[in-house]
Amino acid sequence: MVEYRIDRRSGVATYVQIVQQTKQALRLGLLEPGDRLPTAREVVEATAINPNTVLKAYRELEREGLVEARRGLGTFVRRSLGAAPADSPLRGELDAWAARARAAGLERDDVAALFTSVLDAHFADSKGDA
Repeated sequence: MVEYRIDRRSGVATYVQIVQQTKQALRLGLLEPGDRLPTAREVVEATAINPNTVLKAYRELEREGLVEARRGLGTFVRRSLGAAPADSPLRGELDAWAARARAAGLERDDVAALFTSVLDAHFADSKGDA
């Protein structure tokens, strides 16, 4: 099951963070079709956010066809995204690279900016796909 982590200093709306983290879990294969998302109550207890925020995120995911709400049962994954399993050899390479970047004194935001610029260069023709 996914555990949401809310960064109140990020400037990103809380419901968007939930949507993004759910999509990331779908891309990594951590969530698969048929899996149940945490209930709004479980998310509220773990993150101290408003239940309506959780419901807004889940409605957005449902609108995108990624999950479906089943009355009285919960919210379930309908389909997965991407093909980058969490145990991919590429993850190991990226992990090693991130460790080298940190050892070189780069801050998280520096690494994110550098990585994003490389992604932008390699995926320039697919911008806007998400």
